Amino acid sequence: MVCKGRSFVMKIAVIGGGGVRSIFLAKSLMQQAKRLGIKHIVFMDNDSRKLNIFGKMSAKLAKLIDPDVEFEITSNPELAIKDADYMITTIRVGGDEMRVRDEREALSLGILGQETTGAAGLSFAMRSIPALQEYCELARKIASPDVKIFNFTNPAGVVSQTLRDLGYDFTFGICDAPSGLLRSFAKLYDVSPERITGDCYGLNHLSYFNSIKLDGKEVLPELLRNPDIYKKTDMRVFKPDLVNHFSCVLNEYLYYFYYREEAVENILRAGITRGEVIRDINEQMLLELEKMDVDQDFEACLKVFEKWYGKRELAYMSNETGVKREESEYHFDIYSPDEGGYAGVALRYIEAVGEQQDKEMILCAPNEGAIPGLRDDDVVELTCTIHKGNILTHKVNPDPIPMTLIRQVKEYERLASYAIRNRSITAAIDALMVHPLVNSYSYAKKLVNRYIELNQDYIGGWH
Repeated sequence: MVCKGRSFVMKIAVIGGGGVRSIFLAKSLMQQAKRLGIKHIVFMDNDSRKLNIFGKMSAKLAKLIDPDVEFEITSNPELAIKDADYMITTIRVGGDEMRVRDEREALSLGILGQETTGAAGLSFAMRSIPALQEYCELARKIASPDVKIFNFTNPAGVVSQTLRDLGYDFTFGICDAPSGLLRSFAKLYDVSPERITGDCYGLNHLSYFNSIKLDGKEVLPELLRNPDIYKKTDMRVFKPDLVNHFSCVLNEYLYYFYYREEAVENILRAGITRGEVIRDINEQMLLELEKMDVDQDFEACLKVFEKWYGKRELAYMSNETGVKREESEYHFDIYSPDEGGYAGVALRYIEAVGEQQDKEMILCAPNEGAIPGLRDDDVVELTCTIHKGNILTHKVNPDPIPMTLIRQVKEYERLASYAIRNRSITAAIDALMVHPLVNSYSYAKKLVNRYIELNQDYIGGWH
């Protein structure tokens, strides 16, 4: 990265650094900091309660891993963003309680509310995007002139599209689901993760792999015949007949589209939504941790974190799919090799730029002709090559049935982006009306009116 007007010290700012998963992000960044030349890391959050617990745990972890790297926590966005070379945004405007209300509003109409693929994503985006816009504007003014922002805030598809439509061409969407799936395949073959590659195309939480290679050799057909993919990977949520029908690997969130009636029935039968599970686990974890001293009792705090985060992971998508994860004691080792996560996606880009070496990665970026039938400026999730800081999307030849769903959801994302940028009630209704999990004018109108009322404290007036 070229330095302009200051002595170069690579700085990374994390906006939303008080989240439950911040300790994973801190581990990823700190383990790679020295190798990548990262000298300064700042975790910022406007939720002082969470920052004083999860932010402090991240700071303690950082000091244990590498005390030479400057690591700060703050509630001051200017301090965090000033001179930042890279930013990661992972915010939750309204907290867990607003997620619960978003999802319950949809579910009351028999509509899947899931906050990224479902109707509730529109409500979440209404709150997320104005806040992210403020951070992007601040970055334009006081961050490094070459700053890059990696957004992990949900719903990542709508958010990434809208930020680009607003002119923030230094923003990219990141998700750890595709890279996590590839790592799980590497474990099946008992090989290191870099030996498994894949050609991914689609949208965030709506993507497909039509090629999986081991050491450059195509292994997709044999992989799909391996019964272990339905036991030991995120493909566990699908039935073999669906996978064989498509002859490709599916992002786990496609479950909500291809088994939508089952998902709604399972949630109603369980009597509790994913948002409610997360809210309750997070609150119980916070109540226990805030009675402890992070600096003096870090190991004990880590044990509490492991206990509650293990419950969270065990419950992941279980109520919606009816598929239970195998029970095991969850352990977080700050010194074990890092598995990446969404920080790993950002770090791979930083590594490619710093080493001036071409690297392949999966990213949410403008289509630029890669997927036929979509616009060049449509933000898509694709396998890309990072070449001298430029993102070169890999052209694909998609199957027609997946493309039908991709085009329909992309139209929803475009309309949602327009609605939020212009505070347009009509466009918001159109967005939900074309959403395949709503697909109804009357339901779309009801939901939009409810979401505007629900979000009054965050979004101001719509017309």
